[in-house]
Amino acid sequence: MSNNPEEKQDNTSSRRDFLKTGAIAAAGFMIVPRYVLGGKGFIAPSDRLVIAGVGVGGKGESDIANFYKSGKAEIGFLCDVDDRRSAKTRASFPKAKYYKDWREMFDKEHKHFDAVSVSTPDHNHTIITYHAMQLGKHVYVQKPLTHDIYEARILTEAAKKYKVVTQMGNQGASNDGTRQLSEWYDAGEIGDVHTIYCWTNRPVWPQGIQWPTTKAEIPKELDWDLWLGTAPQKDYVDKLVPFNWRGWWDYGTGALGDMGCHLVEAPFRMLGLKYVKNVQASVGSVYVDEFKKGVFPESCPPSSHITLTFPKTEKTTGDVTLHWMDGGIEPERPDELGPNEKWGGEEGNGTLFIGTKGKMYASTYSSAATLLPKSRTAEVNVPQKWARVPGQSEGHYGQWVEACLAGYGKKEVSSPFEVAGPLTEALLMANLAVRGHDLPGGQFKYEWDSAAMKVTNFDAVNKYIKRDYRQGWTLGI
Repeated sequence: MSNNPEEKQDNTSSRRDFLKTGAIAAAGFMIVPRYVLGGKGFIAPSDRLVIAGVGVGGKGESDIANFYKSGKAEIGFLCDVDDRRSAKTRASFPKAKYYKDWREMFDKEHKHFDAVSVSTPDHNHTIITYHAMQLGKHVYVQKPLTHDIYEARILTEAAKKYKVVTQMGNQGASNDGTRQLSEWYDAGEIGDVHTIYCWTNRPVWPQGIQWPTTKAEIPKELDWDLWLGTAPQKDYVDKLVPFNWRGWWDYGTGALGDMGCHLVEAPFRMLGLKYVKNVQASVGSVYVDEFKKGVFPESCPPSSHITLTFPKTEKTTGDVTLHWMDGGIEPERPDELGPNEKWGGEEGNGTLFIGTKGKMYASTYSSAATLLPKSRTAEVNVPQKWARVPGQSEGHYGQWVEACLAGYGKKEVSSPFEVAGPLTEALLMANLAVRGHDLPGGQFKYEWDSAAMKVTNFDAVNKYIKRDYRQGWTLGI
């Protein structure tokens, strides 16, 4: 970037105007994806998808690597606010141009890439994704899709409006296990499912704690202001980056945000679930001394048990009750298991389906799909109904690349926003019940009006449905 102070000021003003006025939307009329140039379904002559990655350390690093492994993706641009976290990816793709500010990258380079991968902390997913979609770019976004319920609905609608190929990064959605579970269910092997348990050993980061009072020095490689993005202005604190942000409501969505999109995906696919009917929660307590219970509303609780009710679908005979458990809480072992028999919780995560005629379970990412008793898994043989994804979870990335090259509506993906949006919204509804515990009189069942996007029987909690972005950051809608 230039050392000229006036030029720097102009660039800053340009990026600010870009966000405030939504000028990027207008740019989208002049700059169209390559498949549009030759008509719907056009495949670019190069047959290679040029990707710009935003957030390229940690999970972003593996995302970028997996896109490249597809053999049909070119990593054209990289963007990260932390030079330490991005170092390995930059070394792997030395020809990719590097930016710290995604707004500058979009401003300068949008003519030169076809798709955007977003792997930032949760609070910045939507603003990056939405502006990329306005430019007509295909998008791959890490789970959870969004930080807020409102954002989930906005991105779901935007996918249809802008007609781009979308995929959420819950790669288990491409595993064989989730399809096998659906095939057993469709064949009537466990009857009508009415109750589901999903559980995880997360969080494995601090939760239920007070925001640190000691200010720390910002690492020279980190642009703290850009990392905050849409979140409220706060001083940098030690050890928040790169991982412990997950336990703070300003940035993360707790254990539900981390693992919910993996564990609840199979029930959504299998039963055709969408928006919740009501939700209630109980949360683990934090004690500041022997007798006094502490309440730290900025932080997610150390554990929770949340009960969500979904209305009847075409694939159920009545409402479905889904129990979410985190912080090490697990459901009672099924009677069909022997006392020493291992089951879906070997890795600390699992999903149990209870039907009118039987039960089945799966482990993390819907792997190890198993009928109960276990002997039934080898005995039962039903026809394959759903096509498998080559490479399963690793193929999740290549599947999206192929779909982008084919063009909108030409190829199926496992977790498009029309599925990922409602799934994320349901999980964020569960978090709404968790946050209600910190409000006076908020510990009860919340009734949800999905059309109006509001809780109808406790208005105080509705403030968490849509947060206010920090000044200077906006979706422009």
